[in-house]
Amino acid sequence: MTSDTDQTEPVSERSGPSEQSERLRDLVVGARVVLWDFDGPVCRLFAGYSADRVAGELVDWLEGLGLKELLTQEEQVHPDPHVLLGAVNRRRHRSDLVADFEERLTREELRAVATAWPTAYADPLIRTWSALDVGLAITTNNSPRVVSEYLATRGLLDCFAPHIYGRTQELHLLKPDPYCLNRALSAMGVAPAQALMVGDTTSDLTAARRAGVPFLGYGHNERKAKVLQDAGAETVVHSLEPVLRLLWETAGPGPART
Repeated sequence: MTSDTDQTEPVSERSGPSEQSERLRDLVVGARVVLWDFDGPVCRLFAGYSADRVAGELVDWLEGLGLKELLTQEEQVHPDPHVLLGAVNRRRHRSDLVADFEERLTREELRAVATAWPTAYADPLIRTWSALDVGLAITTNNSPRVVSEYLATRGLLDCFAPHIYGRTQELHLLKPDPYCLNRALSAMGVAPAQALMVGDTTSDLTAARRAGVPFLGYGHNERKAKVLQDAGAETVVHSLEPVLRLLWETAGPGPART
């Protein structure tokens, strides 16, 4: 498994190194606004507080209510609590059960903030883009309360606020629906082609495509990168370091690199 710092060049099975570098440059230098997914590109939210465990506890809660059968056998053992939230919402749309489930998930996400791991190079990349007057927004399926709390702990909240677009009560509009991306684009007054989405899942890629926003995939290991490539992502990086280096190179003597 490749770590964030083992390989820092763009990866693609579809083009050579020169074409990869030019494609990355076009994406990065041309962006007036950058839309970030949260869990993955900005941090590993559940690095110290297992998402598997959260999913299991949510299933146990449903079982205690006598409602475990709302989930399929596959869903009952799924490690992603967002998958469970989506499943419950589809079967009990706009119910008190869905509201309670979402609030429980939000509390678990908030608890995970204390042990979240910052993604390598994400903090300086965010600060550099902000210093270059590139607009920044978070477009995520996580709770906006969770995002704000994490960013505040890193001193990054001012780089994004008020443009944090997370989960709402309209759970059917979670990514891969482009709803949160469209909210960000509308609020920031920018055309989709002038924006860039940084994401690490196929749902991020699909949402970006539907919104008409260019996409930069972040796959911190070979498996994650291949999933994005197989889904059609043309530009994927193993690390955010080459993106940061590219900004420094194009900005000249601009922002300090501390």
